[in-house]
Amino acid sequence: MKNIYLIYFLLILLSACGSKPTNSVSLTGEIDGLDNDTLYIYGTDKMYNRMDTLIVEKGKFSATLSVDTLVSTWLQFSDGTEYPLYLNKGDKIKIKGSKADLSSLEITGNTPNEELTAFQKDLKGLGKPSDKMLEQKAEAFIENHHSSLVSIYLLEKYFVQKPQPDFASIKKLIDRMTGELKDRPYIDELMDRIQEEEKVAVGKMSPYFHLTNAKGKNINRTDFKDKYLLVHFWASWDQPSRDANADLRRIYKKELKNKDFAILGISLDIDKEVWKDAIKKDTLDWEQTCDFSGWNTETVKQFAIQTLPSNILLSPSGKIDGKNLSTEAIEKKLKEISQKEK
Repeated sequence: MKNIYLIYFLLILLSACGSKPTNSVSLTGEIDGLDNDTLYIYGTDKMYNRMDTLIVEKGKFSATLSVDTLVSTWLQFSDGTEYPLYLNKGDKIKIKGSKADLSSLEITGNTPNEELTAFQKDLKGLGKPSDKMLEQKAEAFIENHHSSLVSIYLLEKYFVQKPQPDFASIKKLIDRMTGELKDRPYIDELMDRIQEEEKVAVGKMSPYFHLTNAKGKNINRTDFKDKYLLVHFWASWDQPSRDANADLRRIYKKELKNKDFAILGISLDIDKEVWKDAIKKDTLDWEQTCDFSGWNTETVKQFAIQTLPSNILLSPSGKIDGKNLSTEAIEKKLKEISQKEK
């Protein structure tokens, strides 16, 4: 009897050893013209919080990755190009493409990869579509794929990553998604951002703020009482910010005698001497402030600033009158202010 139990126990062990792991995904690919290279796979959120390396030899690569649930990742090429890649346990993913067009790959092996492949092929058939057409295509996909991870990617690419995102429209698109997608870390973080953006939307009262200027003096909103105040967020290490400084310098000189308008610079620098040097080099004669906390600057959080340069126009009553205005829009607003005062 003991021998029978022993044989039974050994059979169970052999069966367990022979079974394939279920928490893995096999990945094979062939990119024409890529030759020998190194690719990387990393997650878009904490659900896949590591980076894997793929060695490419003569345009071909393969790997077995550990994955225990459906995750959204990026496939990164050595030239910096990134492409969405969706992985799930048990999948056998195949990637095909050309080095000449890394922005459009053919990926099979599970539903989200195949959905994105079909979407990209559809876009190719449009020739050179306008931004509006691309948004319409992305919106239509999201409406018809409420539970697809591809919907999150398209939401981010065509609606969130814009100079001035329409958060009301973004919110409506999120509302159409299933609870499974809404529970994803990215959507959770995006909803938090939308809530912060809504607090400082055009028409809302500006939050109270105070910072220290280059001379160590405390600066706050009341120092610009009864004036239109353009708050400009910038940093010495950000070239677009420096370019915006040049445009503002021209406006400042033109409006020097305008008692109803002022500019306040808020820098995200962390080195005081570098900041002061940039002020001098860019000839910034208007008020400049910085607390040397970078993106952790309290005023940056208060105004939900996400990119540089950014600007907020405050009315004399303290309401937010405009956000991320172009040079032309600022000049137009100043003309309107001037006409009102006459």
